[in-house]
Amino acid sequence: MFIYNVTLKIDHSIHEEWVKWMKEEHLPDVMKTGCFEKYQFVKLLDVDESEGPTYAAQYFAISKAQYNRYIDMYAAKLRQDGMNKWGNKFIAFRTLMEVIE
Repeated sequence: MFIYNVTLKIDHSIHEEWVKWMKEEHLPDVMKTGCFEKYQFVKLLDVDESEGPTYAAQYFAISKAQYNRYIDMYAAKLRQDGMNKWGNKFIAFRTLMEVIE
């Protein structure tokens, strides 16, 4: 199992509207690609929120091939959708992890 983790720092000015968009639009759109088995959407605690809260969206793929399919076929458009909607009001950091046990 592989976890594609996207950590995002969100500007206070868009926070509530962004969370709604994530839950109602973006997360469902990612799952519609068929590349991931499940996801979880979490808020980081005990972090500096002076520039805004931090969240992570974690998507679980059964194989690296499924993750690669997402990156090759869908990631660019979905990332651009977020940039078009929110501009520079957020930053994202992406990592891929393999579940060992």
